[in-house]
Amino acid sequence: MTDILIVEDNAELAGLLRDFLRAESYTAHIAKSGEEALAFFEAYGARMVALDVMLPGMDGFAVCQRIRENSDAPILFLTAKTEKEDQLTGLSLGADDYIEKPYDIDIMLAKIKGIFKRRYAMDEIVDGSLRLDRVNKEAFFGQKRIDMTAKEFELLALLMENKGRTMDKESLFRRVWGSDSFSEPQTLTVHIKRLRQKIEDDPKNPKKILTAWGVGYRYL
Repeated sequence: MTDILIVEDNAELAGLLRDFLRAESYTAHIAKSGEEALAFFEAYGARMVALDVMLPGMDGFAVCQRIRENSDAPILFLTAKTEKEDQLTGLSLGADDYIEKPYDIDIMLAKIKGIFKRRYAMDEIVDGSLRLDRVNKEAFFGQKRIDMTAKEFELLALLMENKGRTMDKESLFRRVWGSDSFSEPQTLTVHIKRLRQKIEDDPKNPKKILTAWGVGYRYL
């Protein structure tokens, strides 16, 4: 699923926004019309929509209304319309926020980050391009899904939630497998090795999941 669907008929502006979003490790897709945006959203979905109000054919208000029929994905209106009534119309249709054109890219990115934090803070864990979807128990590098077992996912989520903190082996094993588990503690070492193979550039020289000798593991 794409992070942000940009619905903007100005190709230069849309391309600029997409490039800035990619530099911030978001994935982005551009739709040049409302009809194109709805077709993409129905087929692939998006975690957020940056939606221009003034579009050829179907306008942004109509697009927002259609998306809201089946989805609660955050919508940020991009609008040259500064009248209070237009802003209220967008918000009443279910938009989460709006930004006036021409917009400052730093303010734009701050709004997007704020929306993501409010909407997805409890649903995901993000570190650069690595993202854990805690609702669906899935891991991704950008848009590429990483195959993981349930225990691998739980273990990685626990390490990422405690980023920078050394977790002792006993605590990790107990919290992931449970105190009544019949698994052997050695299985923790096996799972760490598998995770390194899946998320490290060089599993034999890990930079993310480090070993604290005699203690446990730490995610950086």
